[in-house]
Amino acid sequence: MTQTLDDSAALLQLLSAPGAAVFLDFDGTLVDLAPTPDGVHVAPGVIEALALLAERHGGALALISGRPVPQIDAMLAPLVLPVAGVHGVERRGADGVLHVAATPDVSPVLARARALAAVHPGLLVEQKRGAVALHYRLAPELEQLCLREMTAAVQACPGVLLLHGKMVLEAKPAATDKGGAIAAFMQESPFAGRRPVFAGDDTTDEAGFAFVQQAGGQGVKVGLGPSAATLRLASPGALRTALLAASISPEGVDDDEFPRTSV
Repeated sequence: MTQTLDDSAALLQLLSAPGAAVFLDFDGTLVDLAPTPDGVHVAPGVIEALALLAERHGGALALISGRPVPQIDAMLAPLVLPVAGVHGVERRGADGVLHVAATPDVSPVLARARALAAVHPGLLVEQKRGAVALHYRLAPELEQLCLREMTAAVQACPGVLLLHGKMVLEAKPAATDKGGAIAAFMQESPFAGRRPVFAGDDTTDEAGFAFVQQAGGQGVKVGLGPSAATLRLASPGALRTALLAASISPEGVDDDEFPRTSV
């Protein structure tokens, strides 16, 4: 079945409407993916658009990422936004308070991932708070080997869940996810009482889509692949275009005012 990736106009309406709470994934959603996590860059105008959109919605805009919070802050400096990092393990509210969830021991997973990377230089191990990511984007032929090794490592670690994302395998706490992080934000000012909109691109974002749609909001899947999200965009570039337009547009933009694309 052919997927429609042209919900830009609908997203612009949501982002421009009063009463929205905006939640955005980072890698593959706000920024294009890169061969390594350090290789991504924030396109010109994006930080300014985020600041304007956050102001428009009374501060109800947050980043929901697998990256640690300090990395998101560095990428968006000087802008400081509410943010959830490491899939909800770290979460800083609009009040600036950082909440950190308890995490299981992932040292056996880290040791196994590092041993594998020592043998295969194309692999990259990323250590986070309570999580370990093994990136194989530079060595895609090693996917099955990485999957076997990480699966075995996680099975020996109670309370740890393995997620298979885009060219990455990540062992993370089973008790936290992006849906839970968004739910926590929605209990706090300035998000409480608003309609949540969450855009993401990967399997790690599905919990976020499920929560916002159950709460009466909308999930936005960026790119191809199966998803529970009700809206779709072709690429991070399409999302950035919508954000830029929403940050300067009047409320209630007509669908005809937004350019449609075919992919």
